[in-house]
Formats: sequence, C-alpha cells, structure tokens
Amino acid sequence: MLSILGPIAVAAGVGTSVVALGLWVMVARGRASAQPLAGLMMALSFIAALAAAVVMEIALVTNDFSVRYVAENSGTAVPLYYRITGLWAALEGSLLLWLVVLAGYGLALARRAPRVADLHAWMMATFASVMVFFFGLALFTSSAFGRMSPVPADGPGPNPLLQDHPLMAIHPPLLYLGYVGLTIPFAYAVAALITGRTGRQWLVPLRRWTLFAWTCLTMGILMGMWWSYAVLGWGGYWAWDPVENASILPWFTATALIHSVMVQERRQILGVWNITLAAATFVMVLIGTFLTRSGVVASVHAFTESTIGPAFLTYIALVVLAVVSLLIWRSDRLGSPGGIEAVRSREAVLLVNNVLFVTLGVTVLIGTVFPLIREAAGGGPSSVGAPFFNDIVVPIALLVIVLMGIGPLVPWGGVERQQVVDLLRTPAVVGLVVVAATAFLVGGGIGASLGYGAVAFAVTALGVLLARDVRTARRSGESRWRAGRRVLVTRRRRYGGMLVHAGIFLAVAAVTASGTLEQSREATLEVGESVSVGGYTATLTDITRERTDRFMVIGAQTTLTKGGGTLGEYAPQMRFYPSMNEAIGRPAIHSDLLADAYLTVSSADSDAQQAHVKIAVTPLVTWLWLSGGVITAGALLAAWPSRAERRTRRREERASTPTPVPAGAKGTDD
Repeated sequence: MLSILGPIAVAAGVGTSVVALGLWVMVARGRASAQPLAGLMMALSFIAALAAAVVMEIALVTNDFSVRYVAENSGTAVPLYYRITGLWAALEGSLLLWLVVLAGYGLALARRAPRVADLHAWMMATFASVMVFFFGLALFTSSAFGRMSPVPADGPGPNPLLQDHPLMAIHPPLLYLGYVGLTIPFAYAVAALITGRTGRQWLVPLRRWTLFAWTCLTMGILMGMWWSYAVLGWGGYWAWDPVENASILPWFTATALIHSVMVQERRQILGVWNITLAAATFVMVLIGTFLTRSGVVASVHAFTESTIGPAFLTYIALVVLAVVSLLIWRSDRLGSPGGIEAVRSREAVLLVNNVLFVTLGVTVLIGTVFPLIREAAGGGPSSVGAPFFNDIVVPIALLVIVLMGIGPLVPWGGVERQQVVDLLRTPAVVGLVVVAATAFLVGGGIGASLGYGAVAFAVTALGVLLARDVRTARRSGESRWRAGRRVLVTRRRRYGGMLVHAGIFLAVAAVTASGTLEQSREATLEVGESVSVGGYTATLTDITRERTDRFMVIGAQTTLTKGGGTLGEYAPQMRFYPSMNEAIGRPAIHSDLLADAYLTVSSADSDAQQAHVKIAVTPLVTWLWLSGGVITAGALLAAWPSRAERRTRRREERASTPTPVPAGAKGTDD
C-alpha cells in the first residue's frame, strides 16, 4: 500500500506544480483573478510533498521492507531515531526532503512575499518551474517507492557513519533550507529580467529571504564540520572533500549577493552584477546537488551512483541558457545611471570584496570539477588536494577579512585620504602588533600570524565604528552606555551585520589556531601506560569488547589528566559493522574554551591488553562551534525590520502595484 501511496503523492505534486506554473503565468499577464487558485496549487504541492515524505517515514519506522528504499537503508536493529533520519540517508529519500523544503518555500512565498505587481507573479512562476523539475525528477528518475520482490526479512541499515551521531537530524535539513532557499533570489532575478524591473523594486523583498537561506546554509556547513570532527575520527573538520566544496560554492556567491544588494539599494548601481550573482548562486546549488547525488565523486558524504546525472546536467545547461538569453534581451535596461565615483568609498570596498568572494567560489569550483573533466576526457583518475585550495584560498580569505574591517568605516560616496588614514590608524596598529606578538610568542608560521593580525584589525575596526557612532549619537549629559544602547537599537540592521562579521572573525581565529598549532602524539600502550602531549596525559586503563545488535565495539578506556588534575574517563572506540569491511573509529573528545584533547584508537588487542592510541591537542576548536551562534544571532538581528522599515516597504509595495506590465513590454524602473 505504501509503495502505491508514495508515487501517487509525488505524481500529484507534479500535476499541482505544473498547474501552478500555468496559473502564475496567467496572473503575470494580467489575470489577477487566477491568483487565489495559483496560491491554492502551491499549497496542494506542499501537501503532496509532505504526504510523500510522511509515507516514506511510516515505511521506515515500521520497517516495511517491501519498499526498496527501506530494504536498502533501514533495518530492524537500527534505533528509531536513525530510522527517522534515514529519510535523507540516501538519494531517493533525500529528494523527498528536498521537495518538502522547496514546496514549503513556495507556499510561504505565495502567502507572505510582498506583492509587487507582475514582478511577484513572474517570480512565483519561475519558482513553480523549479518545483516542476524536482517533482519530475522524484517521479521519473529517482523514485523512492520501488518495490522489493521477494521481500527481505531485514535490511543492512543506513551507512554506519550516518547512524552514529545526533547531528544527522540537524545538519542535512539545515543544508537543504539553505540550498533550496537560494532558489528565491534566482526566481526574483528572472522575474526582474522578464518584467524589466531591474531597479530597486526586486531587491525590496529579496534581502530577508536570501539572508535566511544564507544563515541556514552557514549553520548547515558548520554542523557538517562538527559532524566530521566528531564522527570520522581523523581529527579535522574540513578536508576540501568534493562534497564539502559543493556545500560552500553557493555560500560564496550568496555572501557576495547579500553585500552587493546593499550597494544597489543605496547607490542604484551594480544591477546587472546582482542579477548575475543571484543566477550564479542557483547554478552553484545545482552543481553542488549534481556532485552529491549523481555518483560522479567518491566521498563519505556523497550518495551512490544514480540516473539523475544527465537530467541535472541538462537542467543546468537550460538554466544558464535562459539567464544569458534574458540578460541579452534586457541589455538595454541593465545600465546604471552612475558608477563608483570614488575608490575610497564603501561601495568600492564592497565591490572588491564581491570580486574576491566570486574568485573564491570559482577557485573551489575549478579545483573540484577539474579531476572530473580530466577523467571524462580520458586522462585517468586524478585529484586536487588541500595544498591547492589552501595556497589560493587562504591569502584571498585574509584580504577579505581586512576589507570586512575597512568597509563599514568608509562612508558611502567617498572620503578624503586623510580621513581614511585617521579611521584606520588604530586598527592597523593593533593588527601589526598582534602579527609581531604572535610570530614571536605563539608560532604557527607567518601565515598564522597574518591571520591573527587580520582578525585583530577587523575586530578593532568594529570597535572604532561603534565608538564613532556612539560619539555622534550622544546627547548632552547622556552617558556613553545609554547612547550605545540607543545606537544598537536604532541601527540594529547595521549592527546585526557587524555581529555576523564578528562571528566570522571568531571562526577565522579558531580555524587559524586549530590548523597551525595542533600537537599530537601516538603510541602503542599496555594497560597502565601513558602518552602525553601539550600538557595532557592519556593513561590506558582497560580494553573492552562489546557486541550489540548493530556492531561490535572495541574501546580503549582512558583516563585523561592535565596539570595533575583528572579531566575524566574517555573511551575512543573502533566499531565493526557487518556491512563494512573495515573498522570505523569513534573518537573521544574533551573540549573547553582553550583546546580540545582528541583521543582515537586505531588497533587493540584485548588478550595482550595493548592498544595503539593517539592524542591530539587542538586549540580553540570550540570557538568555531560558538561562532555559529554568534552568526545566527547577528543574522536574526539584521533581518528583523524596524517600524520605519516596515512602513517604507509597505509604501514602496503600494506605489509599485497598480499597473501590471504585459510580458515583453519595457519596464519603467532603473
């Protein structure tokens, strides 16, 4: 029964999204009476996607092995928690989650997105066309509801790495909220090109949707790094794995878009650049999805080979062709009334930072797909390793951090050279002092010292900015604290963005320290022996062996001490799963604000009471996870509109609503 209900729900989603597409086109062409029905079709599409996902969850929870996906990705010994998360443990199920998120965004857009005449309708039509593609993909090329015959008595369960940490319920959904949400700026960009409304109007509803998707994607990436660190046992959190790279590609272009939109809002320039960035971000999403779901790359993160690769490549080509065609068609509408008039201006700094973010994205894209292109051309298997990415990405990233400090200090429109010198003097001195101090006292190489210096420069610049704003806003007899609170409240969008920047700086400091100052030591220990590094001592106290319904585990019971005090008992493990040829390591981690002690065991002999243990001491890793909370708080603060902003938005929407523009007609905005 479930294998019948599931395809029916997906087929219903195909039908309702096709109808929604047609109705939104009718609305865009002036048939306003079709809008309620178009909104209803978006709601029915969401219900269809949710129904398909619920049917699959019921099959997973009840171990209905007559459904192929369940037979291949679940098992009677799998805990309920991981049977539920099994929905996104493999390609076909993850596509159902994608549909739920995509259709959910579509419903939210239909109900809550500002109505900007035909712009909104064409945006919804574009979004519905994306829904048609993904529903069709789930129905015709990657059905999750194929039947098994004969029906097996049990299944192997999901990949053991995907049933070993509670973050599997958080990391993929967050990534999907980010990935799928970046369809929205693409839909608005296409609508702006179709209608000719390429001025400020298409930006009004865009910013918060993009910021929400960007925040979810950022948190999804950080959660994925945490999962890698806590589960894979190699001691790191980012290895430039192709699928890791796929997640960060749209992050670079979306970050550039968020900043570039501010320039167009304030200075009415960079219109074509913003449209291109919005489209490029969606293309990066599609490329990343292709990499993770087509089976073209081998990775612990990627799904197995599938039949969706050709469909995805065709769709990517069609999207690029459509956007390029629209850009050519609207080329007469994409010029700006002015340009960047001063090098020493905020818009100039933001543009340079935009170019750097795009350069980072292109670099990572080239390094990721080059081995695939070479192999497809008959050159044999190859790979691009971490040194390639680090040698190019790290210097550019440091320059980005410096510019993140400079940008908010420099006013719009330009400023005299001496004013720039005065503004940047204190941050520059602090940054240089930190570079020199860390080079002599901390170590890690000149690259690490430059990283600390860049962060110190940018953080000090934030302090200078706040002090300047407080000084300007201070009233007669008012204390600095009172003025500071008022500045933070009245300028919460600005300082929400600065809080996001602070979270980025925190993450950069953590990555710099953990990547350059790690100390490690490994040894084969007998029970009672110890290994020490970085002030930590691990003493092997016992070797345990246990068999569960899912795996056999060998643990190295270890006492961890520091400075004569006991930190606790830890047990790094090796787990042996029936479906895996090799053992999977499970690290044990002691964390505090200054450093992590990371314990792993690679071999153990319980008879001889001997184990090979490694301990790595990595500074400031906890700061990386804390940075996610700071970034999220800043994004929420920046996205929360003030009363004045809400009044302005309503006024702009009312002013732009009266007269729909027929398809193909020239718009009136600039």
